[in-house]
Amino acid sequence: MSDQFLAEIRIFPYTFAPKGWAFCNGQLLPISQNTALFSLLGTAYGGDGKSTFALPNLMGAAPLHTGGNQPGSGLSVYFLGQQGGSQTVSLIQSEIPAHNHGLNAANNFGTGADPTDGVFSRGRYGTGSGGSVAMYIAAAPDAAMDPRALAVAGGSQPHNNMQPYLGFNFCIALQGIYPPRQ
Repeated sequence: MSDQFLAEIRIFPYTFAPKGWAFCNGQLLPISQNTALFSLLGTAYGGDGKSTFALPNLMGAAPLHTGGNQPGSGLSVYFLGQQGGSQTVSLIQSEIPAHNHGLNAANNFGTGADPTDGVFSRGRYGTGSGGSVAMYIAAAPDAAMDPRALAVAGGSQPHNNMQPYLGFNFCIALQGIYPPRQ
């Protein structure tokens, strides 16, 4: 393996962290045993800064460029160690597109029990072996039904918000060349 910089993060396709590397899983390390690494990371990813500091936690997260002091036009600035986003999202009413659920009916008697026949007719029901059947008519709607006739739809359950992904392990170098500053 090539010489790595201390605290360099690489992607590995293994189920283990190679020697001198650790998984980016947010684990706490003692400062006293990792002073050079602590001097680079500080407490940006956690820890108390007195006896411990944390490695970055990239489990279930995608790395994101901080944006520095001059982000692109219209882009946000993200700080080192800042976390955000969510794997699932529940939309609220103000976040879904404006729409209505109008229900129209025809003011004539229905002729069929299949909704593909047209619109709901004015309340005449046929009977069969299964009991009453709503009747539909192949005509243009000419009457609006009471909006209270429509039930609330949706279950307010969160939906998956993750982009397509492929699992790898992110590891951070615990040993290596101390990166020189320019």
